[in-house]
Amino acid sequence: MKLTEIHTVPLLENPIRLQEYGVGIFATNPTKSGLKKAIKKRLVYVNGKIASTALFIKGNETIELFSEEENKNKKQFIFPLEVLFEDDYLAIIYKPPGILVSGNSFATIYNALEQNLKKSTLKDAVRPRPVHRLDYPTSGLLLVGKTNASTILLNKLFEHKEIQKTYHAITIGNMEASGNISIEIDDKKASTDYKVLESVVSERFGFLNLVELYPKTGRRHQLRKHLHTIGNPILGDKEYFIKGLVSFGNGLYLHASKLEFIHPITKEEISITKELSKKFIRIFPQQQ
Repeated sequence: MKLTEIHTVPLLENPIRLQEYGVGIFATNPTKSGLKKAIKKRLVYVNGKIASTALFIKGNETIELFSEEENKNKKQFIFPLEVLFEDDYLAIIYKPPGILVSGNSFATIYNALEQNLKKSTLKDAVRPRPVHRLDYPTSGLLLVGKTNASTILLNKLFEHKEIQKTYHAITIGNMEASGNISIEIDDKKASTDYKVLESVVSERFGFLNLVELYPKTGRRHQLRKHLHTIGNPILGDKEYFIKGLVSFGNGLYLHASKLEFIHPITKEEISITKELSKKFIRIFPQQQ
């Protein structure tokens, strides 16, 4: 355990619970939930004593925030990642299909980030962590926060729909050239715009379509559910499919191809694109 920050409390008009008072006073742990976790892990001391979530702050106390020492012998998940953008605040990496973003498994993108990204030099640097998810079978661009402040701000950009995401998919069946799918998912509003870029005749599937997708909301499995609901499931989808029209050979044909947003710290316009993989090009060679 090592000391990270020290804060001296000024005189207060009224006592306030530690986890309420501490929000925003520590650069390396500014959130209420983060501070609460630190208190429960016995990483917060007040006047030299381990603090509890029941403690009230009255004024003139010294609050010390500690961090856990990294286990240098901890087993690392060695998994090279393609980094398409990186600075001290955030990074954008390519997630291959067939790997979890995070979770209880050892083999996750989260566990591979530290070895693939440069350590931030900023005071509130944290272990790099994804700020959104891509499904296990989905490939594409993943946004990663490298500091507490940038992670909070990126989450706000997602919340306010200020990050534009573009996906590409190959769908089955005859489709309208473009449209909007507004069908609730789990009793919540969900909206997806789409545009068919190219279609080919398929002996097995009737038609295969290369479709550009623009999700306006971020529900779980939104694109997969929406396309299945209108009768045009994504090729290779083993959860949302039409009986007799499921492909097991090359995985899910869904790719997060573009991210666009204003950098929350530098205010730079970020626009990152990742090209389609070979399995898409084999079906639609003109998109190469």
